[in-house]
Amino acid sequence: MGPLDPGSNPGSPILNINMATKKTKSTARFGARYGSVVKEKVRKIESKQKKRQKCPYCKKQKVKRLSKGLWLCSSCNKKFTAQAYYIK
Repeated sequence: MGPLDPGSNPGSPILNINMATKKTKSTARFGARYGSVVKEKVRKIESKQKKRQKCPYCKKQKVKRLSKGLWLCSSCNKKFTAQAYYIK
């Protein structure tokens, strides 16, 4: 390798090809598609909606999302509607 070698460029930095990529938790299923910004937004929404939320009736962290806008508290067994992704 040297300056006369057609495969080498002394001005370019050497890159480590064996670098590990950062997994993006729930959005790792998308792989290389959709871009990092979109996947980061989806990851934030999904991590927030999958956590247990605070029940507006009994004030306990026991509410789970059933479907879009439907929530169920496992403590007081109330089923109610709220926002689609998380309870404010």
